[in-house]
Amino acid sequence: MMLDYLTYAAIALLVIIFLTQAVRVLREYERGVIFTLGRFTGVKGPGLIILIPVVQQLVKVDLRVVVQVVPPQDVISRDNVSVKVNAVLYFRIDPERAIIKVSDYMAATSQLAQTTLRSVLGKHELDEMLAERDRLNADIQETLDKQTDVWGIKVTAVEIKDIDINETMVRAIAKQAEAERLRRAKVINAMGEQQAAEKLVEAGRILAQEPQAMQLRYFAALHDIAGERSSTVVFPLPMNLLDHLAPRREAT
Repeated sequence: MMLDYLTYAAIALLVIIFLTQAVRVLREYERGVIFTLGRFTGVKGPGLIILIPVVQQLVKVDLRVVVQVVPPQDVISRDNVSVKVNAVLYFRIDPERAIIKVSDYMAATSQLAQTTLRSVLGKHELDEMLAERDRLNADIQETLDKQTDVWGIKVTAVEIKDIDINETMVRAIAKQAEAERLRRAKVINAMGEQQAAEKLVEAGRILAQEPQAMQLRYFAALHDIAGERSSTVVFPLPMNLLDHLAPRREAT
């Protein structure tokens, strides 16, 4: 009787151990890479999976988008400016290739992202880094995706977070921006003077065609001066009036 009890207990224990090793449940976002006697035999999941203990092994892989922060990197731009740049990397995983092709896909992707960030940004000037982040993000993503494709890593996006510049360069950029604003102000002022001169020339041509129009302009100017209640009145004398007076002076 006691022997039968021990036999049943041993059988029950073996069944529990078998079920513990054989039955696996994978979530919707998980997949299991199955190895039978060390050889790859397929990818299973999600749901209930039955394994043969000792003969088969399972490696879980998460299919959700992985968010990885690229540590700050010291980058020297093409115009020899030293900056510190960090970024965020988003990628998905192909279970089969990620497990078989590379020993640690997370570390490999992180190291490759750091070197790619330095090499790509080093080809551009500082102004491009500050003003054209979208294009740089696309360049880094494309370069990184080509290199990680053999590992089963699909890079979906790369976003440059911060570009840190030392204080000396910040002051230099501020001076450059101020000089640019002054240049634009001078250009706008010169354009205004040019347009005003062109309009004055055009007005002179119109007035030259009708001498009476100049007299009307004189009266309008006098009216404006009188409205200001000024004690000094400057009256323009037409040059043709002097021409009419010149013969009279000779006659006297």
